[in-house]
Amino acid sequence: MTGSEAPPSFRLAYVPGVTPGKWVRIWQERLPDVPLELVPVTAAEASGLMNGGGADAGVVRLPVDRAVFSAIPLYTETTVVVVPKDHAVAAVDEVSLEDLAEDVVFHPLDDPLEWQELPGRPAVERPATTADAIELVAAGVGVLVVPQSLARLHHRRDLTYRPVADAPQSSVALSWPEDRTTDLVDDFIGIVRGRTVNSTRGRRPSPAEQPRDKPRRSGRPAREAGGKSAAGGRRGAATGRGGGASAGRKGARPGKPRRRS
Repeated sequence: MTGSEAPPSFRLAYVPGVTPGKWVRIWQERLPDVPLELVPVTAAEASGLMNGGGADAGVVRLPVDRAVFSAIPLYTETTVVVVPKDHAVAAVDEVSLEDLAEDVVFHPLDDPLEWQELPGRPAVERPATTADAIELVAAGVGVLVVPQSLARLHHRRDLTYRPVADAPQSSVALSWPEDRTTDLVDDFIGIVRGRTVNSTRGRRPSPAEQPRDKPRRSGRPAREAGGKSAAGGRRGAATGRGGGASAGRKGARPGKPRRRS
């Protein structure tokens, strides 16, 4: 590498609510010479950032454009409703969308859930972000239905949340531009999928990973099939001491003479 070349690095985008820390720690253990840069991004900006080269891959919310991006689904989140602590919902373990029919339910512009029909009563105006919607919930104006990770991200002491049994759910996936599946992308795929450090999965091994040829042992001639020495052939054929009657008597003790009576 010349002095003008920058060292390799890997940029990972991630959307709000996602916590890639576990995978980052494994990356730092396995590839300490390749910096991993985390790039926080909104759900709406993630695809454009990756497509424009601003990130090598991203942990994003589905769906993505499968004509452009590859994606590996990771998990599906529980959907919850965020309410003030004195709300009636706080007294139960789980609710349905029907239980929210009389509430104003916010639908922010960055809502990651795909609704066929919006629940509850509509708000006068859609909040710009989930964070803005949380502020309105805290003011007692309405409630908010979101993936559980976003409820945790925007946690407040005066708010709580409960699972919504029949609400749509959000799935999280590792995604990257299909035409840029580099070795570093493949390394991160391996980490996410739980591959061991010795698994290459088709990658070209680096010089450090390539197996070394074992040196031959010297001192003994190689043997041919049947256990014969390649150098000496059959011993008996050259010396005349091959299997025969005389060979069988080799080493026999002479008999003692009989005494005459």
